[in-house]
Amino acid sequence: MALREACLGWLPFGGFLAWLADPLARWWLLRSGSPLVDDISAIARTLGRPGVWLLHGAYAFGCTALADDGPDGPVLRRTLDWPFPGLGRLVEVVRQRGPAGDFLNVTWPGFAGVLTAVAPGRFAASINQAPMRRRTRVGWLLWLDYALNAVQAFCSSGRPPPEHVLRVAFETCATFDEACRFLQTTPVARPVLFLLTGCASGERLLIEHDGERARLYADRTVVANAWREQSDDWRPRVCGEGTPVENNRRRVAAMAAFTDVHPQDLEWAVPPVVNAFTRLVVEMGAASGRLVVAGWEADGRATAVTQVHALPDREPPARSCGARTSRSAS
Repeated sequence: MALREACLGWLPFGGFLAWLADPLARWWLLRSGSPLVDDISAIARTLGRPGVWLLHGAYAFGCTALADDGPDGPVLRRTLDWPFPGLGRLVEVVRQRGPAGDFLNVTWPGFAGVLTAVAPGRFAASINQAPMRRRTRVGWLLWLDYALNAVQAFCSSGRPPPEHVLRVAFETCATFDEACRFLQTTPVARPVLFLLTGCASGERLLIEHDGERARLYADRTVVANAWREQSDDWRPRVCGEGTPVENNRRRVAAMAAFTDVHPQDLEWAVPPVVNAFTRLVVEMGAASGRLVVAGWEADGRATAVTQVHALPDREPPARSCGARTSRSAS
């Protein structure tokens, strides 16, 4: 209920919007082929209020992420920006399990998908929102682009949301290579940027998926909310100040400055990587099982920094070896 209020309570007529849009979002998700519709349905029944289906259909967030090699194996660092105040205080780390093993999901109560997670001994991954396809060139018609892109996703069928696809990857993929193949070949309802790290040195990959096909980059694995190759047909997402292109360039440059630099206590989380919309800061590594999380609000950290070290619940594949630590949490 607190999460629902954080996302809908600040909107004018948020309750009415939830009542109006919930059936449409449910219809779309049922047609998407998502394996998580039963989970979402159970959450909606438990809450007993409209809005659960709508929130699972929402996809309006920005991020900045970097994958590089650290002292104990590849490291993935990311921030997540959402305009909803309060999400930084509500973040949780949930231990989940699938046929391929356990994983730690950095998430919120009542959210079925995966945006940021690490599977110790296997891989870590995160989602950044991809650019928006442009159909108009007139600034005041930007609202039309938002509407047309939403309609295109809404009219698709057999294509699950990217965050649902990523959860399936964590549940079923036993190795970094399996996860990379699965995410680059699985159709998705919306364009998405996947960033993955494995356990061996050099195991990192950026997957740009436009919904139809994927482009892969194993070098300079730092990303915000723009394609590697700029195109006038796509508009980067904005988190903070400045034009979309300039905003993304600044965030990428600020994050890239910490490549091969690994300060303690999330000291890499500096403006413009963090901004007024930042709600989550995460650092994680699959080889060590280390996960560092801090909830964030407009005025800075909203939670104490939480560090978790987890062992894989089974012997990892020989190629996915890495440093191991004792199981501990603080």
